[in-house]
Amino acid sequence: MLNSAYVAIALSVLMHVAWNLLARHVDSRCNYFWWGLLAHLLMLGPWALWRLFQDAHWNSHFIVVMLITAVANSFYFLALRKAYHYAPVAIVYPIARSSPILIALWAWLFFDQAINVYGILGITINAIGLWILADSSMKGDTAHAIPWAMVAALATSIYSLSDKFAVSYLPTFGAQLGFITVGYATSFVIISLIQYRETHRIVPQCRPKLIYLLPGGLFIGTAYALVVRAMLELPASYVVTYTNSGIVLATIFSIWIFNEREEKVRRLMASVVICMGLILLGFE
Repeated sequence: MLNSAYVAIALSVLMHVAWNLLARHVDSRCNYFWWGLLAHLLMLGPWALWRLFQDAHWNSHFIVVMLITAVANSFYFLALRKAYHYAPVAIVYPIARSSPILIALWAWLFFDQAINVYGILGITINAIGLWILADSSMKGDTAHAIPWAMVAALATSIYSLSDKFAVSYLPTFGAQLGFITVGYATSFVIISLIQYRETHRIVPQCRPKLIYLLPGGLFIGTAYALVVRAMLELPASYVVTYTNSGIVLATIFSIWIFNEREEKVRRLMASVVICMGLILLGFE
């Protein structure tokens, strides 16, 4: 079943939406993402790293792209963290997720990997929908938040391309999950050091309930590994664009389940535009 890129993407989207919904129930002081990374490293990390060491096709090129992914992942999390100091998730995250335009651009400029007109239109329209969604929630210090969100998008474009190159060295899902675990371990260390510098504590002041923490630990890395697996079959820019369907699901849930009705019409219109981009991408 996981041999289908579209099945892998669909499962990844559902997991990503699930752990983001779980995060809504956790006190922000608990730093759910820190605990989620730790849970992944403890629950799945040992097995995933073992499979990485056993199954991956090791050479110097693979080690380089793995290090690039680990560093770019860390910059992504740091940029998001900085952006969230100035503005809410509703503004920052859609902008950070507009990275497929950059992914396609770098692939064309540096690796001569062109995509057809449907791909260009689909990715562009998808990004326009994301920016409309962000514009519908313009609160906070956007002058400082948006540049950091764009840094996060840049970091995403870098690690997505390195993921695409790395996946050819990763023949099994266990190896792919181990590859993600290396990046997450690096990010966890850096986030912990920054948290210590800011709060004088490495461990957050509270821990989420296990009912929220355990699924998050299972989903946070697995969802990403499924995205990497899908890159065996599809270009990185397409895979990341398809995963933006999770933002549409999160928007619908926020309106009808969590009763967040502010700018409802514009948010729904933005979701329609995002879906139009995904439909065009399907014609590729």
